[in-house]
This record gives sequence, structure tokens and C-alpha cells, in this order.
Amino acid sequence: MTGTVRSAVAELVGTFVFVFAIIGAVNSGSDLTPLAIGFALMVMVYATGHISGAHLNPAVSVGVWLRGAIDAVGLVVYIVAQLIGAALAAAVSFALWPAAAAPVEVEVGPALLVEALWTFVLVYVVLNVATSKDHPNNSFYGLAIGTAVFVGAVAFGSISGGGFNPAVALGLSITGAFAWGSYWIYFLAPIVGGAIAAIVFRVLNAHDKLPATEK
Repeated sequence: MTGTVRSAVAELVGTFVFVFAIIGAVNSGSDLTPLAIGFALMVMVYATGHISGAHLNPAVSVGVWLRGAIDAVGLVVYIVAQLIGAALAAAVSFALWPAAAAPVEVEVGPALLVEALWTFVLVYVVLNVATSKDHPNNSFYGLAIGTAVFVGAVAFGSISGGGFNPAVALGLSITGAFAWGSYWIYFLAPIVGGAIAAIVFRVLNAHDKLPATEK
């Protein structure tokens, strides 16, 4: 298996594992839930980064596309694979845990702000540590990306639920942890944050351009 299909399968599997781990961590009720979520992303970034770039997040894929590292077809394929992986994770989770008793209640304004702001941070980190030509053959990118999610979950989870990822939000909406009526927040705000991160990256790294065929 090679090319786009291989990358799509890696994105599907990686997102499935990540979202399934999030659902399990949330259901555990542990104080270590944010750490488990960050670690889950870290290990899947290391596991799939050499195949697909380990986006595991439509907002990251949008940022990478605007950065010029994937083309438009790749962007669509990645996002579809991520959403399918998240939906499958949520479906399988019902074999182990019941649906959430009630969704997280959020205020639209603050939730929009933190979802956009911290997704900006997450995607900006991804672009700089995982795609920059100034960091060839680095080995720290998975830790940096996972830590960014951990910090966001601790700092802003009480405000928005800590999605920062439309695929994660889809999985949590299916399980009832997020309200379907709020899904637009978890889709729109991260995409906007990811797009702004790509713009800032390109402004600060004008020397670092990639053709859309590179990952």
C-alpha cells in the first residue's frame, strides 16, 4: 500500500485510536484525563508521522494545506479519513461505556474564543516542529504536539470541553459528551485557528516553502 491510500488509512487508524483513548479517559473520571489525552496524541503522532504526517485533526490538515505541504485532494482525503476514524471510535466505545448522561454546557463566545485560540497554538506548533525545514530529522515533534493538547485540555477544558479538533468533537458528539447543537463551534473555531496559524507560519518562514507533493 502506497501513496494517498496509505496516508488515509494511517490517518483513520491514528484518529480512531486517539478518539477512542479520549472517550475512555473521559469515562474514567480520572484527574489524569488531560495527561492521558496528550500522551495518546503523542504516541499516535510518533506511530503515524512517518506515513501521513500524523495530522489526526482536520484543523491541522487545513493548516498543512495552507502551508503548502499537501494538495487539495489530499486535504479532502485526510479530513474524510479523520472523521470516519472518529465516528468508528465513538461507535465502538458503546460496547464499553454508555452514552454520556448530559453534554458539556458551554457559552458560545468563550468557547469559540478558546477553541480558535488554542487550535491556533496547536497547529502553529505542528507546522514548526513537524514540517519546518529548519528542524530536519527531529525527534521531539510528538512530545511537543502532545504537550500542546495537554496544556489546552487543562487550561481550557472547563470553558469549551477542550476539543481543538473537529474529529474529536464529532466522536464526543456521537457519545453525547458534546451537544450536537454546539458542533458548529468545534468545527468552525478550530478550522479558523488552524488557518491563521498557517498564515503566521508563512509570514515568519517565507524562506520555507514546500511543493504540495511533500509531506
